[in-house]
Amino acid sequence: MKPRLLDLFCGAGGAAKGYQRAGFYVVGVDNKPQPHYCGDEFHQADALTFPLEGYDAYHASPPCQLYSLASVVHRNRGAIYPDLIAATRFRLCLNDKPFVIENVPPAAKFLVKPITLCGTMFGLGVFRHRLFESTFVIQIPEHHKHHGKIGDGEYFSVAGGSGRWKSWGTVFRNVSKGTREQWRLAMGIDWMLRSELTQAIPPAYTEYIGGYLMK
Repeated sequence: MKPRLLDLFCGAGGAAKGYQRAGFYVVGVDNKPQPHYCGDEFHQADALTFPLEGYDAYHASPPCQLYSLASVVHRNRGAIYPDLIAATRFRLCLNDKPFVIENVPPAAKFLVKPITLCGTMFGLGVFRHRLFESTFVIQIPEHHKHHGKIGDGEYFSVAGGSGRWKSWGTVFRNVSKGTREQWRLAMGIDWMLRSELTQAIPPAYTEYIGGYLMK
């Protein structure tokens, strides 16, 4: 029997696919319908009240709008977004089970000793830096911090921010260029719509993390 992992704030399942590849049975929870969710089960519910019993591990990707650079304009116009990282951690800490909390780089001060993963660590055509707080040790793969030294390929920001590294070869901004198929190839995702891709993380990240979690 596969160990069961609860995927909170799951979206269309970028994280879920990676954990599945690592050997987990993945149950997703999101407060919005997710018709393309790729996990083994999906429940439309509040991630902060959904029962946590019956799982061997947890992954949570609280909404990033409070921290994301892509939301600065909206915040400056008065938009208010909740800080769900602390509330999520509090719930997960009540269980004596391993967990992972994922978010964007500007959320670093809200996370506990997070590691950074980047698409270049896994040969992907996207930067997509993301932070991962975990209750277990994860070795950080080699990261070419000076991205321009890697080569002159085509890389996609997909959902903002990453295109600022002009030293990469050709960087397509998320709004004006790049087809859905190109985005899918860059992310290692073949089932999502364009709008879902902008919110997803590459499955390669959680497949890598899932290997450590399995141990």
